[in-house]
Amino acid sequence: MTDDRVDRVELVIFDCDGVLVDSERIYCRVDREVFARLGAEFTEAELVEHFVGSPQEIWTALVEERRGEPLPEDWHEPFRALYEEALDAELTVVEGVTDVLDALDVPFCLASNGSHRSIRRNLTRTGLLDRFEGRIFSAHDVARGKPAPDLFLHAAATMGVAPERCAVVEDSAYGVQAARAAGMRAFGYTGGLTRAERLSGERTVVFEDMRLLPGLLGVAA
Repeated sequence: MTDDRVDRVELVIFDCDGVLVDSERIYCRVDREVFARLGAEFTEAELVEHFVGSPQEIWTALVEERRGEPLPEDWHEPFRALYEEALDAELTVVEGVTDVLDALDVPFCLASNGSHRSIRRNLTRTGLLDRFEGRIFSAHDVARGKPAPDLFLHAAATMGVAPERCAVVEDSAYGVQAARAAGMRAFGYTGGLTRAERLSGERTVVFEDMRLLPGLLGVAA
């Protein structure tokens, strides 16, 4: 963990998968099975490095390159139930998140590369939807998802806060890159799948215990 704080935070922007809900482990496991059925074999390490937090166009291109041909239209439909069943059975809140949300004394919102449908379902599964209702932003709302800055800039503008007064909490290299590009301070959470070295860098605090976040932000009630 680095000892670095951000001053005058007026908005905390949370990623969803891997930051609020412990879903990335589930997605990676099911992804590996699904892509293998589609003729694209990946190791767990490859999935973590290239798929966690990635926009759809990036991981689609990786799968198509590995299988040697384009994915068929609506390829995901036969596998949707595999994801839903695994999430229904296993999805939990990231440890410490509810305490963090209770402790914050500034506004917060959510900005994810996922669809509004998937975001809302995962928040509902874990009892967090009421915490973020009306403050949920999806990459489907903008022209480009992470690692482009568009989504974070859209969230900040909608919430009425200047980018330099925003702090972003992310668990993926793509998300941290987007935060930096948006002129925001990034807080890279390493309590999930992503290694610290993939999140470390300029204007980024790396930490592994979510319960430390309010103190690092300096915005605890």
